[in-house]
Amino acid sequence: MFTGDRSGDWLYRALHRAGFANQAESTGRDDGLELRDVLISAAVRCAPPANKPTPDEREACAPWLRAELDVLRDIRAIVVLGSFAYVQTLRILHAGGVDVPRPRVPFGHGVEVALPGYTLLCSYHPSQQNTFTRKLTEEMFDDIWTRARGLIDA
Repeated sequence: MFTGDRSGDWLYRALHRAGFANQAESTGRDDGLELRDVLISAAVRCAPPANKPTPDEREACAPWLRAELDVLRDIRAIVVLGSFAYVQTLRILHAGGVDVPRPRVPFGHGVEVALPGYTLLCSYHPSQQNTFTRKLTEEMFDDIWTRARGLIDA
């Protein structure tokens, strides 16, 4: 996931700098990338028109993320990229029995939400819209991944 696009360029560089990846880029399935202590997933599994998932698409993809979360053990941190991923992750966690804060903590870059046993970290998505306008800088993105590394290693 994210392989071969500019968002992925940002993501894999940041993962590498934080010690989650053995290399700073991913160009294809057999490029030698190895991830450690991290799973990359998605709230929606396809690229919808205008990159705006419909509620039906969101709900159709929810079981996949739920299944991934169900099999993971020892989660210490979840990093969400963007407000859509944040809201969908909280929905899925709540539906799975996780006590999530009500009312929902507003999304923002660097927001942390304490959940039972782990922390949800919010980041702006590394889309070209966010990176070209410097709404998200590499330093800001690195801060999120450094924080995630710290939570995992604690």
